[in-house]
Amino acid sequence: MGLSTNGTINVNGQSINLNDYPLLKRIDLPEDLRKLYRNQLRQVSREVRQFMIDVICQVGGHFGAGLGVVELTVAAHYAFNTPRDKLIFDTGHQGYPHKILTGRKELLHTIRQKDGLSPFLKRGESEYDVFGAGHATTSISSALGVAAARDLNSDNYHVAAIIGDGAMTGGMAYEAMNNCGLQGRRIIVVLNDNRMSIAPNEWAFSNYFTRIAQKSVVQKMRESIWDISGEFGAWGDRFRKVAGRIEDGVRAVLTPGMMFEALGFKYFGPINGHNVTKLVDLFNFAKTIDGPVLLHVMTQKGKGFAPAEADEKQRLHALGGPTDKITGKAIKSPNAKPKPPKYQDVFGQAAVEIAVKNPKVVVITAAMPDGTGLNPFKAKLPDRFFDVGIAEEHAVTFAAGLATEGIIPIVAIYSTFLQRGFDQIVHDCAIQNLPVVFALDRAGLAGADGPTHHGALDLSYLRIIQDMVVMAPKNEAELRDMLYTATNYGKGPIALRYPRGVGVGVEMPLEMTEIEIGKSETMRTGEDVAILAIGDMVWHAMEGADLLAEEELSAEVVNARFAKPLDTEMIDSICERFNKVVTVENNVVAGGFGSGVLEYISTQPYAHTVDVLVHGLPADDFVGHGQAEELLGELDLMPDGIARVVRGLIGLPARSDLISF
Repeated sequence: MGLSTNGTINVNGQSINLNDYPLLKRIDLPEDLRKLYRNQLRQVSREVRQFMIDVICQVGGHFGAGLGVVELTVAAHYAFNTPRDKLIFDTGHQGYPHKILTGRKELLHTIRQKDGLSPFLKRGESEYDVFGAGHATTSISSALGVAAARDLNSDNYHVAAIIGDGAMTGGMAYEAMNNCGLQGRRIIVVLNDNRMSIAPNEWAFSNYFTRIAQKSVVQKMRESIWDISGEFGAWGDRFRKVAGRIEDGVRAVLTPGMMFEALGFKYFGPINGHNVTKLVDLFNFAKTIDGPVLLHVMTQKGKGFAPAEADEKQRLHALGGPTDKITGKAIKSPNAKPKPPKYQDVFGQAAVEIAVKNPKVVVITAAMPDGTGLNPFKAKLPDRFFDVGIAEEHAVTFAAGLATEGIIPIVAIYSTFLQRGFDQIVHDCAIQNLPVVFALDRAGLAGADGPTHHGALDLSYLRIIQDMVVMAPKNEAELRDMLYTATNYGKGPIALRYPRGVGVGVEMPLEMTEIEIGKSETMRTGEDVAILAIGDMVWHAMEGADLLAEEELSAEVVNARFAKPLDTEMIDSICERFNKVVTVENNVVAGGFGSGVLEYISTQPYAHTVDVLVHGLPADDFVGHGQAEELLGELDLMPDGIARVVRGLIGLPARSDLISF
């Protein structure tokens, strides 16, 4: 894939000709955009939107949020002198139009692919990416930091944070706004209010904004007064001035401006976020105001793409791959074979089955009911389904409160997002020994979404918490058993982590079985080396052992199941029979499962007789984006790589200091 000499981009065998976008073709950087006339901006917006549709429908990627901010992004780069003026986006989902306008349109087809464009904003990729955006609610805090640095450096430029797509459900945004008002610096916050995040917004203020916009109380009052006063002749103008003051008072009560102004902001809006020239005027006006300004902009997620506009649930938040531009449905290969179910769907169905039998079980999600597989639970048991918005810290402590009263909460949050709730896991759940169940989706390398979304740390950050139980299933059937085990545990916090994507295709027993806490499972016996694997690495280790067997190397493979508590009886047995041991995990090697094994072995009298190699994700390098199999392959975590690592260990002389990080 790439750009040919005639201005044609070749994407998955399809040609996209830049001549079909005559204005966009002329824009390499925002300074080119600013050379255009204002009356050309609508056409630029149409071309940016169509270009994004044409490319992303071929390669996949985040979709709906970017379509909704096309005019907003065009207007911002037109009104502000970027990159000297700083635009800081919240959640990289909104960033595709920004990438198109900042020198990366000809690389858009590489987005989320290995060695291609980052799926989110990335400082190392472009000087226009002022602050990396992967997780939500970071823009106002970082923008205030940039504004403070500007003032400390006695510099003079504008700073604008563009927040939305659900990010205002996160408490960090309000902490930042409160501090903006306290500091009083020149900063512009653009609230992109599309009434949605990834799923429909669970946000009281969003509902309030929508009701105000629909009722248009102020608008109706204005129209009535204008109609009546028109009959008063010269007195009509005076009457209208008085009415205008009354309108300002009514607006302060009936619009969200009252809340934002209480935080120290000058509030303007809500306004139509798809009127690009009006947005330019608004931005230029905001630049003249001293102190914090909030511009409330109403947009439509998925605008301009009919299937997204019709998708009321998610507005086609993301496309997984090639997609039909007419129907919005994925284009499947005619020879594609049926795939096993996704881990998230297996989890969601198991949660329903458990909750139907146990009325104490509830589920909690942080704005990800679809991604965590909980939509069926919501449909079946709506009174026991809680979506708290993008507020992971609140989700954890909310669950702790439920647990104090005998409820069994399952907190389903992506591994990387649960990092935000670490303090609450420790302070509110573990110290109080509350039986909260944590279900961590997207554990390990999450693939195309890259380092901000890789669940590379959870075995480490959960294992260090006192009295926490941490487990990982080898397949989708064991996931069901582990969730059942967790809801029956009742002695304190317990977590299970599982990967993104489909399972391995094993048979799914109708009944779930409780697993003994801290008990491993030997998958195959061997004589030359022992491989202790956990989670999705178990099957890779099994296939790696098959490759070793072809070379007459006999490997024993253990499904550890638990990173905490460890099966110490199993470890003792392994170390009595083998002097070569490899641990394998889809987690950073620092502090993870293998570290736990080493910590235990170091306390035993046989420690000096066993060579242990800890194999997993690198401790000091963030893994980039790309297909998970590609990334795991590079790190020797696919079957052939595991076999290669074992061969290396077998070929080394036995010594007690062999610890590989």
